[in-house]
Amino acid sequence: MSGNYSDGERGEQPAASKPKVPRRTPMACQFCRGRKLKCDGRPTCANCQRRGIPCVYLPV
Repeated sequence: MSGNYSDGERGEQPAASKPKVPRRTPMACQFCRGRKLKCDGRPTCANCQRRGIPCVYLPV
């Protein structure tokens, strides 16, 4: 009963069906980094905007 598969294709899933891994923000702002919060990486992130504080990104 091995006639249904060609060699090397048993149980393998096509590359297109792999689950997508969410991309990480390359850098968090100082507030999010200090509080260990998820930063959305926008010029003024949602956490800083909600608190009304300046959103500061330091160069690495």
